[in-house]
Amino acid sequence: MDTMSVVSFMKNKNMPTKKGGGCFRNGCFTLIIIPVLLFAGLFLAFRFSHALPDRFVLIMPLSGGLDEIRNESTSLPFLPSRGPLSFQELLFVFDNAASDDRVKEVLLDINGLHTTPAKIAELRVAVEKVRKAGKKVTAFLRSAENSDYLMAVACDSIIVERGGYLLLDGLKAESLFYTTPLGKIGVKVQAAQWKKYKSGIEPFVRTGASKEYFEQINALLDEVYDDYLFYVSRRRNISRNFFESVINNDALISAKKAKTLGLIDGIASYWELQQTLTRKITGKELTSNNDAFVNAADYRSHVAWPRNAEGNERIAVVTMSGTIVRSSGEFGEGIDVETLKNSLYAALEDKKVKAIVLRIDSPGGDALASADMLQMLDSAAVKKPLVVSMSGVAASGGYMTALAGKTIFAQPLTITGSIGVYALKPNISGLAEKIGLGRDVVVRGRYADANTPFKPLEGEAYSKFVAASGEVYDDFIGKVAASRRMRITQVDSVAGGRVWSGSRALKAGLIDRTGGLFDAIHAAQLLAKMDMTKKPKIMLYPMQKSWFESLLQKNTESLFERIVIAVKQQLLDEIIPRSQFHSMAAFYELLMNSDQQHILAIMPYEIIIN
Repeated sequence: MDTMSVVSFMKNKNMPTKKGGGCFRNGCFTLIIIPVLLFAGLFLAFRFSHALPDRFVLIMPLSGGLDEIRNESTSLPFLPSRGPLSFQELLFVFDNAASDDRVKEVLLDINGLHTTPAKIAELRVAVEKVRKAGKKVTAFLRSAENSDYLMAVACDSIIVERGGYLLLDGLKAESLFYTTPLGKIGVKVQAAQWKKYKSGIEPFVRTGASKEYFEQINALLDEVYDDYLFYVSRRRNISRNFFESVINNDALISAKKAKTLGLIDGIASYWELQQTLTRKITGKELTSNNDAFVNAADYRSHVAWPRNAEGNERIAVVTMSGTIVRSSGEFGEGIDVETLKNSLYAALEDKKVKAIVLRIDSPGGDALASADMLQMLDSAAVKKPLVVSMSGVAASGGYMTALAGKTIFAQPLTITGSIGVYALKPNISGLAEKIGLGRDVVVRGRYADANTPFKPLEGEAYSKFVAASGEVYDDFIGKVAASRRMRITQVDSVAGGRVWSGSRALKAGLIDRTGGLFDAIHAAQLLAKMDMTKKPKIMLYPMQKSWFESLLQKNTESLFERIVIAVKQQLLDEIIPRSQFHSMAAFYELLMNSDQQHILAIMPYEIIIN
């Protein structure tokens, strides 16, 4: 029996059933939920019965891409998340640690950090805040690359593992072009581009980068590299020229040589470092029952989250993380219209919420979905003050949504702008011919078959395809002009797909101030005329339903669906890391919906420090 037959059979209302119903009726559900809740209660009781020690070293693991927020739909119930803490969790953990007298020192365990320059910069500010509070911060590196080292130099001291090394070989930008390999299997792509700096079409229609792409990527890389050289030389008290010579002449550096060059402070195994810190904090030797160390994830679960509030006033932090889409996909990736709408409704209906901070970490996505989101955000901003905080990237459609903000904050190295749109139309006629796929079509209407992937757009159909993208672009720059109080010609001179760093966006008039999440929260307090002597309670949105909520609401369909999704995602991550297929994601989406036209307002590339 195939799957469809099974589903139909299960849904047959004429099926004979025993009195009392199937397994998921109330009585049977109670039999399932009570043992599960008992197990969960015991699990949580055990977890929280262990109070934090009076003195300890806070261990902060830093690795991977540092997703802005965690997607709980891909975690399994009652098990710790396999992934690291999200970027926002790290920021709030640092914020709590700075004022927590129990935290005597902080140890950054940095291993394989590869994220945007702006996120590294914002973490450096968080580390500096902890240091200013009188707490020593130590970085522990294994075999570190540029991003690991750039993060480590924010600390008071850097320890490299015995046998480890530093790979300080500089920065690079790399793009892949799929035109030729796609052509070999009979796939071609037509594109509409508004305008020439919107280089997202290039991997699918060119075999090499355009001069506009090189102009932008060189400007961005120069800024990131300049920050790298300046920050390391200042923090390590070495000259900029000396550090650049290390990059160009040495690159791969043993721990011993790195110490001789003044790049690090010590060499030790992780066990040796723990021994030293244990003696320092407790005056005792390291044992199996040692309580001198608390992991950041455990610390997070034991403190008032996301931070200790003073008073009843609240600020809602609404996060837009990932690609902008109309509706969420199976794995819940990106931000969709419905999720943002629900988050805004919750923030507006809560009378204790006095202001909203919109936190954006998105390269954009669906242009029309972005416009819908801006409309909702504009409406919310009329009712409560709205401040925007840009994270690693807030570009294209991500930048469009930022236009609702009374004040827009970005880090100096945030990637933003990319005001432009493009559209891609795949043509698989060559592939169909190669595999012998025949096709007959009966139509009513001149353009009924125009959008088929089995032939290219021609004549008026192609002109309409290009014009549609142009209309979206004109609407986009009109929105920017209205929000930023600029003339259309002014906007067009900084738009056309041009990508900006936060510092250059400030000069171009696209943002208002440089700063991080806590700067935006402070500005929101001022705008809402809140009591500035007290820390407001922070409400984080979107609020994801926990496994407990799904159980208590007897929503078994949602619960089991989440379990299936979590298992699928974790298996997929084991087989193919997301970074391996990210660059083809937009094209894959087009192929899966090839009977539709997709106009994209999305940044064409990422800047990641490895």
